[in-house]
Amino acid sequence: MKVAVVGTGYVGLSNAVVLAQHHEVVALDINEAKVEQLNNRVSPIVDPELQDYLSTRELNLQATTDPAQAYDGAEWVVIATPTDYDTDTNFFDTSSVEAVLRGVLTHNPGATVVIKSTIPVGFTERLRQKHPGTTILFSPEFLREGRALYDNLHPSRIIVGDTGEKGRRFAEMLLEGAQDKEVPVLLTGPTEAEAIKLFANTYLAMRVAYFNELDTYALTRGLDTQQIIEGVGLDPRIGAHYNNPSFGYGGYCLPKDTRQLLANYGDVPQTLITAIVDANTTRMDFVASDILARAPQTVGIYRLIMKAGSDNFRASSIQGVMSRLQARGVEVVIYEPTLGEPTFQGCRVIADIEEFNAVTDVIVANRLDASTAIFGDKLYTRDLYSRD
Repeated sequence: MKVAVVGTGYVGLSNAVVLAQHHEVVALDINEAKVEQLNNRVSPIVDPELQDYLSTRELNLQATTDPAQAYDGAEWVVIATPTDYDTDTNFFDTSSVEAVLRGVLTHNPGATVVIKSTIPVGFTERLRQKHPGTTILFSPEFLREGRALYDNLHPSRIIVGDTGEKGRRFAEMLLEGAQDKEVPVLLTGPTEAEAIKLFANTYLAMRVAYFNELDTYALTRGLDTQQIIEGVGLDPRIGAHYNNPSFGYGGYCLPKDTRQLLANYGDVPQTLITAIVDANTTRMDFVASDILARAPQTVGIYRLIMKAGSDNFRASSIQGVMSRLQARGVEVVIYEPTLGEPTFQGCRVIADIEEFNAVTDVIVANRLDASTAIFGDKLYTRDLYSRD
């Protein structure tokens, strides 16, 4: 069976590889360089499992920039294109998803379309009403950047927003490619599946915000954050997971998904969702002020990535701290080996870590790794557990 997967980011590529173990998969992307890499069995993103599967496993997978090559003859089309949050409309920009759907309707109107991109609540139903002859499903993705394929090989759950035969079949296809077989499978309505995705990510953001505000309190009062977190986590209803303080929740998903959920509330009464969205700004304001209390002349930003094991620094929380320091007139320099440019957002990028250490008064790191030990007392971090 032929499957077209549109978009080769974390979501699209990991799903393409999972499905290509048992089906013919054609990955469609507008980026010619990424297509060439995939056809040479090189992962265009940092993900150890993806690279291993691409280079060592038998996969019926090819990539193309030609929509006709991808769509023609495909029984399924999986859409995994970006849906960035549009601050002007206060909703996800779903134009890329809609453009793909138009292409599918032109080339292969009989294909079943599965949306993997994160979308507003109610979007799938609106598409179904607009295109009544087309089968359109939504299946939320629950993965971590840098471990996308691992999370699809060992899924915590499989959710498909369709309670009919098509929904059941797509769930079976995902389970077929997973290594774990005893996986909870839930078939829901499409709007309920959309809500599941946004509420799940907003809960995670809430947990990040909670432990960050605990840390803010402890720092302000001169208390030991780690002792408090460990005591709180002994309650089995809370647990000792996802509790590591940071500069805020960041990355591609949590910031935009929380804002989208808040926008979906509209006239529905709430206070908590607003607080979760606002908490990130409060945390970054506090962290920047805490750094400035050291009266630094030059602050070094150690890595822009959102977390260890990722090559993505879209909306990373450390950039929010960085912009606040710049606004206060502090010189900021950056150490980020994935950047090939001499400057980033008006800051000098230093490629040599020894030089970076030498020219800074304070070095700010959202997450610790083997290299941060050389910074000694210059290091500013709230990372207590070297994880998450």
